[in-house]
Amino acid sequence: MELKATTLTIKNRIAYILINREKALNALNVDVMDDLSLLFESMLNKQDLIGVIISGSGEKAFAAGADIKEFVSHDQKIGYDLSAKGHRIFNKIENFPTPVIAAVHGYALGAGCELAMSCHMIIAGEKAKFGQPEVNLGLLPGYAGTQRLPRLIGRAKAIELLLTADIISGEEAVQLGLANYVVPAGQEITKAEEIINKIGQKGPEAVAKTLQAVNAYYDKAQGGAEVEMKLFGEAIASNESKEGVAAFIEKRKANFG
Repeated sequence: MELKATTLTIKNRIAYILINREKALNALNVDVMDDLSLLFESMLNKQDLIGVIISGSGEKAFAAGADIKEFVSHDQKIGYDLSAKGHRIFNKIENFPTPVIAAVHGYALGAGCELAMSCHMIIAGEKAKFGQPEVNLGLLPGYAGTQRLPRLIGRAKAIELLLTADIISGEEAVQLGLANYVVPAGQEITKAEEIINKIGQKGPEAVAKTLQAVNAYYDKAQGGAEVEMKLFGEAIASNESKEGVAAFIEKRKANFG
């Protein structure tokens, strides 16, 4: 697998994706987006993964936005296609069957904030900064920022941030429900590993089904409650569930293999 702007390391069943464009503040250009698409497609076959952590190289940014230089002379059709591609790639992340955590230090702005929001959880360093400043460029978020931000922090506050282009700190991101934790600088990945390793002790099929059911709540094309019922029925009939229930009754630790 040839990656152009990211690196992948797998250790202790955790996949570490590093956006490797430090000089450009890890701006999401075509190469980064293509890498992310390829990575999340290929990792679907890695059945032993318990989680994925995405971070950015250097100390200044997780990802400071899209690579605006690529926007020059785009017409309406190209703009639509660019946005559609971003939606498809970030949906792959959101629908990935194991937890994906964004370890955010420094700037997560524009497309970088949208990437973080497509992950299942966000760990913010104490120097993290989040925002959707697209209106400053006469634009709006194109990679589902207008969709995911209201889900996470509520309609009114999301509209305020989207229209003012205000930048918020990691602490405020946690208070609003955008991020899960704020930690000392340099501890973002450590905290993400802690959460993933805790989840890794649970039933992997149950974890995957839970993520699918939660995502279905936000999918207008399907009824989230109905999907949850279907998946719960599948889960309760599985060998994994039988082992988990037996272990609970027998007061022992479950062995999910």
